[in-house]
Amino acid sequence: MTPSYLSHLECSLCRKRFDAQQLQNVCIECGKPLLPRYDLDRLARRWNPDSLWDREPTMWRYRELLPVQDEKNIISLGETNTPLIHTKRLGEHLGLENLYVKDESRLPTGTFKSRGLVMAVSRALELGVKRVAIPSAGNAAEALSVYAARAGLEAFVFMPQDAPLANQLICNATGAKVFLVNGLISDAGKIVRQGTEACGWFDLSTFREPYRVEGKKTMGLELAEQLGWTLPDVIIYPTGGGTGLVGMWKAFEELEHLGWIGKKRPRMISVQSSGCAPIVKAFREGAETAEFWENAETIAGGLRVPGPLADRLILSTIRESNGKAVAVPDSLIQAAMIQMSRSEGLMPSPEGAATLVAAQKLVQAGEVAAHERVVLFNCGTMLKHLDLLQSKDFPILDPKSPVNYKSLIQDP
Repeated sequence: MTPSYLSHLECSLCRKRFDAQQLQNVCIECGKPLLPRYDLDRLARRWNPDSLWDREPTMWRYRELLPVQDEKNIISLGETNTPLIHTKRLGEHLGLENLYVKDESRLPTGTFKSRGLVMAVSRALELGVKRVAIPSAGNAAEALSVYAARAGLEAFVFMPQDAPLANQLICNATGAKVFLVNGLISDAGKIVRQGTEACGWFDLSTFREPYRVEGKKTMGLELAEQLGWTLPDVIIYPTGGGTGLVGMWKAFEELEHLGWIGKKRPRMISVQSSGCAPIVKAFREGAETAEFWENAETIAGGLRVPGPLADRLILSTIRESNGKAVAVPDSLIQAAMIQMSRSEGLMPSPEGAATLVAAQKLVQAGEVAAHERVVLFNCGTMLKHLDLLQSKDFPILDPKSPVNYKSLIQDP
């Protein structure tokens, strides 16, 4: 069995150490997120990139840097490596020679939430949890429901009542107990936290347990491997709770410690909606933490996180990378969904499409050069958001009548 080199958990703020073999939520001293740490010095002596060549092309190929101790507790549904697609037409439109999209929609639940939740549920199973709960904008709830069903755990999910119908139905179909909340994900989170003692569930909220970030960090490991153990110049990432942004930054730090990459890092660009941009506001004001965003509203449900718990970690990642936080309007997000589909055949979620809008803003502002290698993260599939596409009356043909074929090739 390939071993995990998990060593301990560490508070992201006060650095207090915790036993990784005990069930943990946040730091008991300061209430901040806990991060898994590994014995990287020992691992560096035994592991190198050649070790990966004959492994399955899934996120579990990086087992040594993942927290699950016993392979029998991995509840995988085949979390495949996702493609890194060179989008030439989009690049030409933006004036970028090396524009890529990392398409996370290929994962089992259609979004990058598969990475975090398969890790969190696998580790919860390993530590003896029987009942789990999560507040979610929709996709995380769906991923939890699917993996809880796979693991045989009881799942409770709490979503805003306007969460995508597809998420609601799939959660129900996979056996989760579904509750719709008259409010935002922050309101759903309060219900989960307040009900923990009475209901005996384990809270899998973003950054309120240590292991979702480890699943998301595999995006960074995978990206580095796909680029031959180099990193892009710019990563543009849609940011709600920020797990992926923080996770990738952690992955790069670990890879450097192992000697697999050098010191060069991408500029990490955090993208939010203009209707819910707490990180953007805090970044512009030079603040270390983000204020709660009142009256949050956006079509990109994954970006509607008014008070991310990991605000310090997100902001420090952006600043350490010499990156930036960018807000984009919903109207352009919707247009970008269609543009990415027509230009490249991709089917992005609204959150993924937001990265294209941000890229255009950065290019126009002269903050991204034409020759730089830029990676956009599409975090999910358009198929869960068909209601956001503009409706159109399609012409109806009668096979019993002659068809004017010339009219078919003319623009309407």
